[in-house]
Amino acid sequence: MSSDPKRLIRIARDSGGSPAVEPLDLGLRVRDLRKDKGWTLEQAASRAGLARSTLSKIENGQMSPTYEALKKLALGMGMSVPQLFTPPSKAQVSGRMVTTRMGEGQAHATTTYEHELLAGALTKKQMLPYRATIRARSMEDFDGWVRHDGEEFLYVLTGVVRLYTEFYEPVDLRRGDSAYYDASMGHNVISVAEDDATILWVTSLG
Repeated sequence: MSSDPKRLIRIARDSGGSPAVEPLDLGLRVRDLRKDKGWTLEQAASRAGLARSTLSKIENGQMSPTYEALKKLALGMGMSVPQLFTPPSKAQVSGRMVTTRMGEGQAHATTTYEHELLAGALTKKQMLPYRATIRARSMEDFDGWVRHDGEEFLYVLTGVVRLYTEFYEPVDLRRGDSAYYDASMGHNVISVAEDDATILWVTSLG
């Protein structure tokens, strides 16, 4: 990729403050963990080596477990005690969705690539998806390697491309082929067929 995708990444990246930390409800946390595993109270208590009544009281906030009980509970859940007190970093369901019709993405044309940014209406994305038409035919078309934070997924839609990376031999990819790589490693893509190739690129923003 040329330096242009990096500008796309900077444009799409939203700044925001750190989320507020809320007190953890241990009983609710234990109940959620148990239900995520599909266990009944009896099954979870048996795995943890606790009485069913004890686990029920913990889940309902009717007792504060001893450290020994916490160790048994964490072991039964397949985690460490600190993990037991660590809430999920993200909600399971956010309800966010956006669609992009063919040809309606945000266009960003360059001498080497023609990008169509997808899902542009969605803010604070964790990924930057875009379709690219590969115009470049040689490494000389680029001004050095491209490097940026995150990881990147490439999927060939049409044509044949050659993926150059800093630490690996070049690899030719055809329709249906894909590559996943560390985007901080230098990388560039050219088309090796007569027609311009098209690819789907997805870059992580986290």
